[in-house]
Amino acid sequence: MESGPHFSGLRLEGSSSSPSDLNNNSPKQPFVIGVSGGTASGKTTVCDMIIQQLHDHRVVLVNQDSFYRGLTAEESEHVHEYNFDHPDAFDTEQLLECVGQLKSGQSVHVPIYDFKNHQRCSETFRQVNVSDVIILEGILVFHDQRVRNLMNMKIFVDTDADVRLARRIRRDTVERGRDVNSVLEQASRYLYWHKSNTIEAHFYFAQLQFYGSILLCAAPFVSFHKEALRTFFFSYGFNLSHVCYLKTLGLNILSFTGQNISLLIVQYAKFVKPAFDDFVLPSKKYADVIIPRGGDNHVAVDLITQHIRTKLGQHDLCKIYPNVYVIQSTFQIRGMHTLIRDCEISKHDFVFYSDRLIRLVVEHGLGHLPFTEKQVVTPTGSLYTGVDFCKKLCGVSIVRSGESMENALRACCKGIKIGKILIHRDGDNGKQLIYEKLPKDISERHVLLLDPVLATGNSAVQAIELLIQKGVPESHIIFLNLISAPEGIQCVCKRYPFLKIVTSEIDVALNDEFRVIPGMGEFGDRYFGTDD
Repeated sequence: MESGPHFSGLRLEGSSSSPSDLNNNSPKQPFVIGVSGGTASGKTTVCDMIIQQLHDHRVVLVNQDSFYRGLTAEESEHVHEYNFDHPDAFDTEQLLECVGQLKSGQSVHVPIYDFKNHQRCSETFRQVNVSDVIILEGILVFHDQRVRNLMNMKIFVDTDADVRLARRIRRDTVERGRDVNSVLEQASRYLYWHKSNTIEAHFYFAQLQFYGSILLCAAPFVSFHKEALRTFFFSYGFNLSHVCYLKTLGLNILSFTGQNISLLIVQYAKFVKPAFDDFVLPSKKYADVIIPRGGDNHVAVDLITQHIRTKLGQHDLCKIYPNVYVIQSTFQIRGMHTLIRDCEISKHDFVFYSDRLIRLVVEHGLGHLPFTEKQVVTPTGSLYTGVDFCKKLCGVSIVRSGESMENALRACCKGIKIGKILIHRDGDNGKQLIYEKLPKDISERHVLLLDPVLATGNSAVQAIELLIQKGVPESHIIFLNLISAPEGIQCVCKRYPFLKIVTSEIDVALNDEFRVIPGMGEFGDRYFGTDD
């Protein structure tokens, strides 16, 4: 990941703080992932898989379960009537505070919840340190909009209800003092001895598991040996009373008279299922990615991890505004930036290296235009399948600095039409359209808007507004510049979310004079030689 100063991207219009007050050494904001889904859907498994694949980054997992409210004495007396799957069961305010501190680069103390006593451990906590990635996991992490707004990516783990029920039973039931392994061992010997279908019984018994008062086994096992099961468990004081079949798992649940399985099922039906229908399932619409089958879906987790790795290498503003594209930084690009930012460089070298950078930005911007598939015959007589360039295209430069980008555009697009817009600005507040000359059919074209420096964004907004008034769809405008200030990106992207911005670097901020810092001075004067 890149280190060094950057702008957090959270300074809003109307802020009273001066641009010069920004901390240039502020840490890079972490990438926040929200993982939601029904109870026992496999959320933790998915989180663990992501953490394992991001082993070369600092990743922390924050569980929503850690923020359960402690029960009062009255609630503890009727704990079986308490709905732990309701949003009110969580301390959302503390969750917001903790995640907010982590995003701002501070370590936090996450509470530890005692699930037996239904209270927070008052003297112990888990310290979570600053990290590159924060994974926030819980059934209701998408329910509150304030929590959702903290996330850069939202994942919903979608698993069949019967699978989740079986997992919930396995997780929540407690063994009742009996040595489960010895019971299963004796049961296996007994059923292997049983004469009917002995081979099948022995095979399927390998899939039988005993969880407290619940016996799970493959469906054919019970169909072969239902009477044998009743005989065996009756000898141990268990009366086999009910058999139900879970289609998706191919499992049977065998419950026994006198066991607490009925209480668990009642709680599931009374609280867990309604809470899923009322709160969890409706929040699925907020997800960016839905993972069917949870942790079993390795392809989905691999793709998500690749996307996260890409985002970790991006500027924070690219995470907030997906319509901002920064060309991949290389030593060549950084070297050229070093040259054109140097106040001692000659005009000839400034123009030469600026043109090289502008050409790269233009080429990258052209890559965002639509294309159609096209087949051609090569000189060898072979068929080659490629693409055909967008035909309806024009450039528009914001005079005068934008004119420095016209030659690169003409070099890339032969015979392209280029319009001009002149906007007068006095400092930062004044903005007035002085002159415009645009192609008559511009509403039918994709437009490459040219301006090498995006500072406050006021001139850009004026130009974009004019293009939209001329009938150009917002999504057909690609704004090309060499460097951008975070304030300018915010100004443009918040107002025009469907427009694309392509730049070669995002600088730190604006100073009190609304100049980009570190910037490269008055680009037009330096390029055209009028800076003396």
